[in-house]
Amino acid sequence: MLYQMNKQGWRLAAAMAVALSLAACSRGGNEAAEAPPAFTVEHDQIKVPDGSPLRKELIVQPVEMRQVPHAIVFPANVEADPTRTANVLPPLTGKVMELKVGLGDHVTRGQLLAVIDSGDLAQAYADVDKARDALDLAKKTLDRARGVKAAGGNATKDLESAQSGYNQALAEFNRAQTRLTAVGGMQGSAAQRPMQVAAPTSGYITALSVSPGMYVNDATAAMMTISNLDSVWITANVPESDVGQIAKGDKVNAVLSAYPNEVFHGTVSFVNPLLQSDTRRDLVRAVFANADAKLKPNMYANVSIDIPQPAEIFVPESALLMNNDNTSVFVEVAPWTFERRTVDLSYDETGDTRVLKGVKAGDRVIVRGGVLLND
Repeated sequence: MLYQMNKQGWRLAAAMAVALSLAACSRGGNEAAEAPPAFTVEHDQIKVPDGSPLRKELIVQPVEMRQVPHAIVFPANVEADPTRTANVLPPLTGKVMELKVGLGDHVTRGQLLAVIDSGDLAQAYADVDKARDALDLAKKTLDRARGVKAAGGNATKDLESAQSGYNQALAEFNRAQTRLTAVGGMQGSAAQRPMQVAAPTSGYITALSVSPGMYVNDATAAMMTISNLDSVWITANVPESDVGQIAKGDKVNAVLSAYPNEVFHGTVSFVNPLLQSDTRRDLVRAVFANADAKLKPNMYANVSIDIPQPAEIFVPESALLMNNDNTSVFVEVAPWTFERRTVDLSYDETGDTRVLKGVKAGDRVIVRGGVLLND
């Protein structure tokens, strides 16, 4: 974990070997000059003298202050983006004659989805025909009234009455045409009685509730659902205690059980203003690009959201040592002179640990070999 004790056990053995060799040298009498001690302790300061073998073992580096976001992991699931999802409703009631697509099919905007034999559509065509005939008659009546008026044989009120009749017939014809277009009918030679239902958007058929031969009696019930999955939502369930730290635009990384070795990247686009009353959690949604369709709605995921943090002191985990019940580091107060300082830690972050108290930016600490000075 933090203290690398097992990794540096060999250095303890090395230190013991150094001590034994020093003892052997001291017993050698005049055969060799007395070797310097590995280190000395004076007034709680540890000094590593010239010639000490520890100078080759100890690595000292300055402490850094960095502004690094803190990643918090939450459970989540993949959802289709509602803004890119369309329910296909039948414009009118009728019988499904043909179904051109199946569940899971990919469709493009304007593609034919189904053909419905609808009496209501036939009525809409009839209304247009009747309105067109009435308009033609009103136009002839108006033309005759204008001719008689020009010859001086008709009263002004007759011309005005003919003009009013024409205006009303024109309005009714326009209304009938507009309704026919709204329910999927076509004009002119392309007109046909079977109602054709076309895709309003591109995407995948994610829900289907009709089949050939079925009567569509409710024009408010969706026949099918089309979801464009080129981008999807991954919705995280964030506890109430953490939701205040998350904001729109924060970076999000997601890992799914289907792709354990792949990390997907997105951005927070929505933080629900209301908590879920039953779970006391908030729904935080992030948008993820999905051009390869790997992310499928209802997949489970774990998302890591980068929470912005103020600038803090970071030290490598290898610099941290246990001293009784405290965590400490060795700080260089003079060349090859160190003192032990107790530190208060926040949490680990990518191999380094945030330090709340005990050292400051610019302090030089032992980042490797400090266990050899640990007593």
